[in-house]
Amino acid sequence: MDNLKKTALFEVYDDFGAKVVDYSGWALPVEFEGIIPEHESVRKDAGIFDVSHMGEIEVKGEKSEDFIQYIATNDISKLKDNQVMYSFMCYPDGGIVDDLLIYKFSSKHFLLVVNASNTEKDYQWLVENNIYDVDIDNTSSQYAQFAVQGPKAQKILQRMTDYDLSSIKFFFSKKDIYIDGVNVLISRTGYTGEDGFEIYLSPNDAPKLWKSILSQGKVDGIKPIGLGARDTLRFEASLPLYGNEISKEITPLEAGFGFFVKLGKENFIGKDKLVKEKAEGSNRKLIGFEMLDRGIPRHGYPVIYKDEEIGVVTTGYYSPTLKKNIGLALIKSNTVNMDGEIQIAIRKKTKRAKVISKKFYTKNYKK
Repeated sequence: MDNLKKTALFEVYDDFGAKVVDYSGWALPVEFEGIIPEHESVRKDAGIFDVSHMGEIEVKGEKSEDFIQYIATNDISKLKDNQVMYSFMCYPDGGIVDDLLIYKFSSKHFLLVVNASNTEKDYQWLVENNIYDVDIDNTSSQYAQFAVQGPKAQKILQRMTDYDLSSIKFFFSKKDIYIDGVNVLISRTGYTGEDGFEIYLSPNDAPKLWKSILSQGKVDGIKPIGLGARDTLRFEASLPLYGNEISKEITPLEAGFGFFVKLGKENFIGKDKLVKEKAEGSNRKLIGFEMLDRGIPRHGYPVIYKDEEIGVVTTGYYSPTLKKNIGLALIKSNTVNMDGEIQIAIRKKTKRAKVISKKFYTKNYKK
């Protein structure tokens, strides 16, 4: 662990029984109590995640809005101050540089929250494409980040602040809120399919607030949550993970996220390729499936249809909520349709599965 990067909470992980692993060069907890009880805690009550490894990049300057429009596939022109938007950044060939949250504080100041393993790559991409001469700073070391997710998240945090958290609408943020006396940036966003908040704060304050939220929320069943349950939760809600459902080799349209690609806006990196793909149709598509035979589909397993390998599993798990083995797979278009039967090659044995909707779990966002 000595050579791994560590968040401000590393020293307190042991106090909560964390099992720490190497995750993209970071020493992070994969689980505390266990993936299934942690998963169920977030669905029923609440959980707190240390996501301080995520990257933060700030963009400032007169032309900041023009620059964000140029590098993002989504349309930020109608964003209000303190609103948040999900988007992709694409390469000219339509492959995805990264997916990110865009926080607009003003037309001259944005915060981009990016995947931990992509932070340096994203920063370099932004600098290389800085045609509007804006100021771009990788401020990741200045932030710790928690996610407090679950149906009781607001109730727990509300006890710790005088600010009316119900006034923060879905995908909006608020600066300079005090949670248990700690100054934070807070947003009603998350990555689990549940209502909840993401909290940005100074790393110096992170251990104190982490312990305080767990103590204050104990009566409501809050638990610390590791990377394992984070992945099963986001997967059930069909939220993509970079390197699985999206990547440099996969376009947003292939992955079924065309809603976040506004082909009608003036210009952005990758637009020409994505307009062409939209007109001609994608060669691949992302599907959901349910196992008919026993076996858990894992990332990378081949998908077979009529004796032809047509794609690959991007994510697969036993779903703690649905109590069955399900998966997502990227396959050739025009092969199999909804309710069609496919096979998953699991350890050199083929297992039957059925194509189902990707909407495995109905999201419980408060809008």
